[in-house]
Amino acid sequence: MKASKTLYRGGAALTLATRVLELTVTTSVGPRVVSLKSLAGDAGNLFLELPRNDPRLHGYQLRGGHRLWRAPEDVVDSYHPDDDPVGVTGLPAGVALRQPVEKETGLQKAISIEFPADRTVRVVHTLTNLGRKPALCAPWPVTMLRRGGYGVIPLLPLRNQSGDNLVPRYSLVPWAYTDLSLPVWDLHSRFIGVDVARAKGAQKLGLTDFPGWSAYWNGGAVFVKFARAVDGAQHPDRGCRFETYTNGKMIELETLGALVNLAPGKSVAHTEYWTVLEGLPRPDTDKAFAKILEPAVRAWLTTL
Repeated sequence: MKASKTLYRGGAALTLATRVLELTVTTSVGPRVVSLKSLAGDAGNLFLELPRNDPRLHGYQLRGGHRLWRAPEDVVDSYHPDDDPVGVTGLPAGVALRQPVEKETGLQKAISIEFPADRTVRVVHTLTNLGRKPALCAPWPVTMLRRGGYGVIPLLPLRNQSGDNLVPRYSLVPWAYTDLSLPVWDLHSRFIGVDVARAKGAQKLGLTDFPGWSAYWNGGAVFVKFARAVDGAQHPDRGCRFETYTNGKMIELETLGALVNLAPGKSVAHTEYWTVLEGLPRPDTDKAFAKILEPAVRAWLTTL
């Protein structure tokens, strides 16, 4: 892994690269990963980059890319701006970024990014309570990906009806504005597809349990993120471990860490793994999913 200083929209940033992947993180604001590219293809930055003058949302500058939020969602606790410089610590295979303590919440957000292998990024998201009161919270990493692609959310394998399968395995959690009859939702037996171009307005869906990975195909490159389940953990939003949001202009792939009542001086962490797979056809059929995408993802997961 090589690290080099650079600029992003006039502010300080770092570029981290292996022979296969290159990503850029901001240090003048954040912590934020603003770019992820595969050096083996020509898809460019897979992450969304919003205009500099894009309107703020509840005082928060979205910017695009990958960020760490606090769940459950709240206009104060979740939307605290990340406009200040971050502390930077070099790691053997990456970098650790630490935000100043949030005055309103007493929380400090930190993201560490390392390359355990050329094709794998390990991203650890940490919330630390430096306030005086306990804080009910969960790490909530959100990855914003640019428009024009197709999202894949794998489902748990089907089982035959039997005496062992008398209770439900997981729940789909729709938001108040979610309409599952719309063509943006492409339902299959093995996965839920998200056809971003067909979304004409906001849509969001959560799952309480799933195989741990999700993917986004765009122009032949597939971004994959994975987070392991935590035994016995509670999760926000009626127990969601995963959520996706799209408005037709982009898509968000979101995992959610354990929901804890975080005591002063304590931390909670949540780890994701990322990769980019090249040269795969659009996985919008059960055949493409089962014969191509799922085996490629499983092969990568065995390396973690």
